[in-house]
Amino acid sequence: MTLSRRQFVSAGAALAAAGAAAPLQAGTAAPAPGATLPPALASLSSITTGAQPIGAAERRARRDKLGALMRHSGVDAVLIEPGSSLVYFTGIEWWISERITAALIMADGGLAFITPAFEEDRLRELLDAQAGAHAKTPANVLTWEEDEDPFVLLGDWLKQPSRKIKTIALDEAVRHFIAHRLQQAAPDIRHTTAVGLVNGCRTVKSAAELALMQLAADVTVAAYRAVYPLVQAGMDNAAIAALMFQAQSRLGGDSPAGGAQVGKGSALPHGSKEPEYVAEGQVVLMDFGCSVGGYRSDISRTFVFGEPNAEQRKLWQQVRRGQDIAFATAKPGTPAREVDIAVRSYYETLGYGPDYRLPGLSHRTGHGIGLDIHEPINFVRNEDTPLVAGMCLSNEPGIYIPGKYGVRLEDCLYITDEGPRWFSTPPERIDEPMG
Repeated sequence: MTLSRRQFVSAGAALAAAGAAAPLQAGTAAPAPGATLPPALASLSSITTGAQPIGAAERRARRDKLGALMRHSGVDAVLIEPGSSLVYFTGIEWWISERITAALIMADGGLAFITPAFEEDRLRELLDAQAGAHAKTPANVLTWEEDEDPFVLLGDWLKQPSRKIKTIALDEAVRHFIAHRLQQAAPDIRHTTAVGLVNGCRTVKSAAELALMQLAADVTVAAYRAVYPLVQAGMDNAAIAALMFQAQSRLGGDSPAGGAQVGKGSALPHGSKEPEYVAEGQVVLMDFGCSVGGYRSDISRTFVFGEPNAEQRKLWQQVRRGQDIAFATAKPGTPAREVDIAVRSYYETLGYGPDYRLPGLSHRTGHGIGLDIHEPINFVRNEDTPLVAGMCLSNEPGIYIPGKYGVRLEDCLYITDEGPRWFSTPPERIDEPMG
């Protein structure tokens, strides 16, 4: 998904305009009580009731794997601030503020948190909820009062001889002021990056993660099929987005996100700031997803409102062929860059590019996906990482012709020992664009 912050904000505004409740987070609202839904959407019901959330045992196994990677790398502790990595390893959903709340995962398997004293009870409630019924999460919780310096507290805790902490690795989302203050409080402890350690865990998905991602993809595909017949002449991109958010929510998806681009705006991967309205012969590019159990889908569909002309049909089929080339190249053991190179080489034989130039494919062929819409690794020319079973990536080799229109077809895949598998099956013809 090539989704900008502006599109999230615009999507939230679209929901409000369509009669939806004011969203707590842009692009995540359900229709307001009493709002009239088209019958095709009102008849939708959740298909995610059987979703199995990630449990305490799997999170424990993730921390164990991280610990093994830490020991191999000579790292004694990893510091993680709120965000998707904190959720991944602990299940704790928190927020970023000027007051530090963070987790420390130790190479020996220990788990600790630091949080303001007035947040301790809330944090312990969440930890116990993650542990399950009649269980407690064995975590050491360090607390600090408002008139105390949390970094002095944390530094003193880390420096205790019994902990034997000589090197601490910081997750890439840790803010600079936290890294700086911690270095001041414990100058003898070496700082390094935790990017390789964390990605070494997160890039390979388990069967439970794949199942949640499959459900999220199923929701988005079903939403596309419900909304496609509702697109009408005169509709703007915000109205299309509102319908997709409502459909995904009705089908059991959380945090629906995305945007629609019409006409010339479809030639811009992140869309145009100009109003765009559906009309006969116009290209409509839809890029949407949602989450189930925290795990994302990301699917794009492009169609022509009315009858496509010969040029539009040709471009659509070229992009569809690009998807097939990417899929065929994405074999286990293959460096991820080869997928991007294969697609781009094909496009250049058609006269696009070269490289990342327009008209052609101006962005990477795909990105990693999981708890975040965009995760490592990427199908891009400078990505050396070999593909291994459990990696999940988007396959979205669009072609964009500035001033005219663009086509992007996006479906996510996962790598198995036998080769890639689709989460959503790409459509075969522009006349049946939702498959």
